[in-house]
Amino acid sequence: MKTKKVTTLDHFKDQHYGLVGSAERDALEAGYEHFKIGAMLHEARLQKGLTQEELATKVGTTRSYISKIENNIKEVRISTLQRIVELGLGGHLELSIKL
Repeated sequence: MKTKKVTTLDHFKDQHYGLVGSAERDALEAGYEHFKIGAMLHEARLQKGLTQEELATKVGTTRSYISKIENNIKEVRISTLQRIVELGLGGHLELSIKL
């Protein structure tokens, strides 16, 4: 019986996208962070029971802009993200820097 070798996500990324610090790996990681922000906003909006239109109205933007952020089509500025989280969702935005 053959067994499959188990690998970590980091090992997979090393093999397929290069080591941390390489251009291809950095692009992958940056894209993931943008995707993650959109996915987190989408989930939070649904938990609050808001439509994209309702959230947009609360923060003074358009439904289409909220959609673009949630679907990783448009990058969001930190100040806008803070408005969305605090004014639109009633939450608190926390950022961290890891070295």
